[in-house]
Amino acid sequence: MTTAPSDARTTRLVGSESEGTAASLLGRIDASPSRRIVTGVTGPGRTGKTLLLDAAAARWEAKGVPVLRHSAGSAAESADHPPGWRSGLSAAGAVIVDDAHLLPDGDLHSLRDIAAGGGPSLLVAYRARADRPALRSLAAAVERHGVPTVLGPLDREGLASAAGRNGAAASPAFLDGLAEATGGLPWLVHRVLAANPRRGVSPVVPWQVVDRLGYELAELPPGQQELLLTLSLGFDAGATAVLTGSPSEVDGLLDEARDAGLLLPDGRVVPLLRDAVGRTTPLHRVRAVQRSLVDTLAQSGRALERVGRTLARSGLQDPRVAGCLASAADHVLESHPETAAGLYADALAAGAGEEELAARVAQARWASGEPDAAWAALAPVLPTADPEHARRATDVAGALWAARGMLTGAADAYRWRGPDMVGESAPLAALAMYGIGDRAAAEEMLAATAPRGGPTLATMAMRMMAEGVRDSLGAAAPRALPSLVRASDLFTSSGLTLPMPVAPAVLAAVLAVGAGELRTAEAVLDAALAGGQGGRVARPALLLHRAWAAMQADRPDIARTAAESAQEGGALGPRDQMLRLALDVAIARRTDDAAGLLRAWRTAREEVLHVSVDLFSLLPVAELAVAGARLRDSAHVDYQTDAGFALLARLGDPPLWAAPLHWAAVQAGILSKQPAQLGPHMAALTAGAATSRLSAVLAGAGRAWVSVLSGSFEVAAIEAAARSLASVGLPWDGSRLAGHAAAHAEERKDMSRLLACARGLHGATGGATQDPSGPATGPVTRPAAASGASEQRSGGAGQRQVGTREPAAATRGSVPAGDSRGDSLLSPRERDVARLVLEGKNYKEIGEVIFISPRTVEHHIARIRQRLSARSRSDLLTQLRIALDEGADDPAPTPSAP
Repeated sequence: MTTAPSDARTTRLVGSESEGTAASLLGRIDASPSRRIVTGVTGPGRTGKTLLLDAAAARWEAKGVPVLRHSAGSAAESADHPPGWRSGLSAAGAVIVDDAHLLPDGDLHSLRDIAAGGGPSLLVAYRARADRPALRSLAAAVERHGVPTVLGPLDREGLASAAGRNGAAASPAFLDGLAEATGGLPWLVHRVLAANPRRGVSPVVPWQVVDRLGYELAELPPGQQELLLTLSLGFDAGATAVLTGSPSEVDGLLDEARDAGLLLPDGRVVPLLRDAVGRTTPLHRVRAVQRSLVDTLAQSGRALERVGRTLARSGLQDPRVAGCLASAADHVLESHPETAAGLYADALAAGAGEEELAARVAQARWASGEPDAAWAALAPVLPTADPEHARRATDVAGALWAARGMLTGAADAYRWRGPDMVGESAPLAALAMYGIGDRAAAEEMLAATAPRGGPTLATMAMRMMAEGVRDSLGAAAPRALPSLVRASDLFTSSGLTLPMPVAPAVLAAVLAVGAGELRTAEAVLDAALAGGQGGRVARPALLLHRAWAAMQADRPDIARTAAESAQEGGALGPRDQMLRLALDVAIARRTDDAAGLLRAWRTAREEVLHVSVDLFSLLPVAELAVAGARLRDSAHVDYQTDAGFALLARLGDPPLWAAPLHWAAVQAGILSKQPAQLGPHMAALTAGAATSRLSAVLAGAGRAWVSVLSGSFEVAAIEAAARSLASVGLPWDGSRLAGHAAAHAEERKDMSRLLACARGLHGATGGATQDPSGPATGPVTRPAAASGASEQRSGGAGQRQVGTREPAAATRGSVPAGDSRGDSLLSPRERDVARLVLEGKNYKEIGEVIFISPRTVEHHIARIRQRLSARSRSDLLTQLRIALDEGADDPAPTPSAP
């Protein structure tokens, strides 16, 4: 490669360290041109040696120093300097010799004598790998004067410098792509830079450049061409001996290729040259070499996996390659499913049978978060009679049905296979059947034969999950939660990603909430998230249930953070999406964000139509039942609520699962002012009190609510009920009860006592907490409006709103950013009162609706007048209509009691 001398080109074609050496050499010439310099320039071909010599000659000549040039590699220069070139030495101030490794021994000895003597300056370029005694003698003489300049592939700094001197500055992505495509070989770097004047994204190599490179490579000697082809197609230096000759011949070819700048120092072919070889080599020859490669590796007992993926992607079909890739995928399927998915795809491209791999491909796609691809892969294998394929396919189908919120589909899939065919997955089948209320079928599955392969962490975890659910339904309920917690621990320790209807930690957490053990739920979910339980496919559900626990513990900020983290991996499945939307409803209801509640409800009531109710999804159903009652829109969720109670009835109304839904029905009855509806649910809670602590607490709390609504209650009893609610993971509910009781208290001291209780319960969870999506955080700042008790204002002078240590936050926190109502000066409770004023209700009627005294209503309205600067009743009504312009299509919220 010959190019006109250019300092810019020279520095562009050397690496960062070499560039400094070159700059030092040129700087020494500029500083003292008459001072004798003896040095060597070495490195593979096409790394810029000639350009550096050209630049040095130009510097000397510019300073008036006579330069004698000689190159054994240029016919033109050899003609100008015939073999008697040494006769011009007497007049030369500097001698520059290129391609010294091609000179005869006599010339090399002459140059050695110049280096060893005291004559002119000497600059000699040679390739380091040339193995000749005369050249080694010259190099030793030159190197006595200093370390030679060694040129080679450019490092990142050198690439950036080259790009900057040849056009626009390059982005990091461009430099990464440039390094990958060229390996830093300067002559290839120059060509790619010339083809990419804009360098903001990864470089593009036009086909013309690749074809030109292929044409140049075709001019190489046959041995070099064969070497590049075999290396490009996957052979390593050892394997090439089979195709090109003896190991010594291969070593010689490799040395020649490195010296010619065709290979990296470690003997690899850079991608750009590999593409050029592949593009310009006939396909039949490529396939012949590829098959020879497979034969060579197979005969020597070496693994095909390393080159198999490249061969498969090039279009080669060979059963040995396909089998090796499929085996490699099987090995990582349950630990690294994304990697397995890629290996299976390559195995299929190499000719593997689609039906043979279908179940495993489906599992890999499911675990990689690609449900549609998993369903597509399952199609050819679902009818199979092969036991192993059938079991795996059914597990994947069951997990996919569960993710869609249709656990009935999972149960039907297992039921269709039957206990004999289900085999080791019998516990998963039992879980699906318990989940839809088919207890008899679940126990039949659970009684199936023990695992053939003996107990493992995963199989023991699955069996303990099914047995834990079975125990939770009857007299053995106390041992259910410990069993599920241990199952979660075992499965996390296994490090596997296996298809199942519900993750162990989720199952344990849901039951822990039903048992009133909120801290246990939080702990088991935190441990599962920290241990990566179930891989990426299980993470959204784990985070959403962690958010649910935080919401129920009255930590809305942590709940929002966890819920948002759950969506970072992409769109949620229908089941997880329903839980996410129920969370939005729950958080808005607990923070008294009326506008946010309306928006969340409108979306959730539509999403709930896409999923069916099962035992493991009763918590969101319960929350939506309460929200529907508050918004006087229960009809949209009555079907799901009824389905939940019917499912529980089929299972014998087990208290650990039924208590949250019965409590929701109690709250809904209070909100809808239909006390007759409370009877059956209060009876169910009372009946479950003997075996369920949560049921006992909720039964007592229900009686306390009834006494508050009747206006006849004992302060101590209300206080005890509120604190009991907090003790079972319901601090917001307890704060709400105490706050509403305060509004109905007749004595000032009773009101103060109950308000203090409400305030204390609401603030009890405000310390440091663990963000489930990241490291521990400090104290959580929550809007004052987050407390149910914060809705209450005392009727007496000097009393302040509960939880209003940050009044500004109370005003801002209840309205989402960007909402036009955010400019309103009204607090959430004042907006509730204002809506009832616009409905034409008087003080007494407003108080009855929102469970506060007429005197408190009067206090609220006085504050509203003051905030809106209303001068008259008509002015007040006008201002309220402007402030509460929420749209005619939204259902009007009924201010909440529970």
